Amino acid sequence: MKSPERLKLLLVLTVADIRAVGPGRWNNWKATLLRQLYWRSEEMMSGGVVGADGREARIANAQRALRAQLPDWAPADIDHHLALGYPNYWLAFDPPTLAQHARLIHDAETRRAPLTIDTRFDPGRSVTEVTIYTADHAGLFSRLAGAMALAGGDIVDARITTMTNGMALDVFSLQGTGPGGIRFDSGEKLARLKASVEKALAGDIKLAPELAKRVSPLPPRTRVFRVPPRVLIDNKASAGYTVIEVNGRDRPGLLYDLTRALTALNLQIASAKISTYGNAAVDVFYVKDIFGLKVAHETKLTQIRKELLAVLDDPDPAAEQPKAKPVRRRTAAAAE
Repeated sequence: MKSPERLKLLLVLTVADIRAVGPGRWNNWKATLLRQLYWRSEEMMSGGVVGADGREARIANAQRALRAQLPDWAPADIDHHLALGYPNYWLAFDPPTLAQHARLIHDAETRRAPLTIDTRFDPGRSVTEVTIYTADHAGLFSRLAGAMALAGGDIVDARITTMTNGMALDVFSLQGTGPGGIRFDSGEKLARLKASVEKALAGDIKLAPELAKRVSPLPPRTRVFRVPPRVLIDNKASAGYTVIEVNGRDRPGLLYDLTRALTALNLQIASAKISTYGNAAVDVFYVKDIFGLKVAHETKLTQIRKELLAVLDDPDPAAEQPKAKPVRRRTAAAAE
C-alpha cells in the first residue's frame, strides 16, 4: 500500500464497492470488520497508531516472545527493559530485532556510553541496518539523516523511537549511492558513517553547507520521472499525534531537509516511517507541537504544508532547462 493515505483510499473504495452491489449488502458487521482490518493494517504499517481491540494482547505476546529470546537474562533485567518501551515500540519490530535492541541497550547502559552505533548487513533486503542509541533531543533525527547522507548512505527505510528513559532508538536501512553500487557494508563506508554521525552530533560539522557541496544533478534516466509533491496532514489517524505524510521525488539529503524543516517549525518528531519506492519517497511523521499536543491550529497546519512543499519542490536545473535552439549566423555576404 506504500502509505497510510493509500490504505485509507482502499478502505473508501472497498466500502463504495460493497454498497454499490445492491440494497442491504452493507451492514454494521461488515463495517466493523473493515474498521478492524484498517486499524490493524495501519498499525502494522507504521507501528504508531492506536489500533482496535486486542492491541494490548498483541503487545503482551510480543513481550512474551522477547523473554523467550533472552533465556540468559535475569527476570529483573527483563522487567527493567520492558519498562523502557512505550506500547507502540513492541508492535514495530519482530522478536529477534527486539532482542537485538535489548542487548544493545543493556550494553550501552552497562558502559554508560553516550552514543552507541550498531550496524549489520541484511542480505535478504540488500540493506545495511544502522541502529543508533543516544540521548534524545530536538533535531536529533535531522542530524542523523544529514550525517548518513553526507557519508554516502541512501536511507530507504527508517523507524525512530523514544524510550521512557529519554533515550532515542533509531533504526535506519541504508543503501549506497554513486558508482560504488547499492551495497553499503564495506569497512571503509561504515567507518566513514560512524565518524560522520559522531561529528554531526558533536556539532563539529555544518551539515547544510556540506551537503550542498555534494549535490549533483540527477542522472538523465532519473530526470524523466516526475513525482508530484504532496503533503497530507491527518489529526484523526492517531489518538495523540498529528500524522504528516509527505510524498515526493527522492533525492540525496531529502530526509535531512524534511526533518530540518519540521524541527524549524518547532515540531517534535515522536516516530516516523520512511520508505522509498524507486524514485518516490513516502515519508510519514508522527509529531506534536512544542507543548506536546496535536497541531490543531489551521494557520500552523497551513504553514507546515507550505514549508514541506517548498522542500519537495526541488527541480533539477539540468532537467528543467529547455534545449537551446541552434543559432544561424549570418555571413557578411548575406548581411549585405
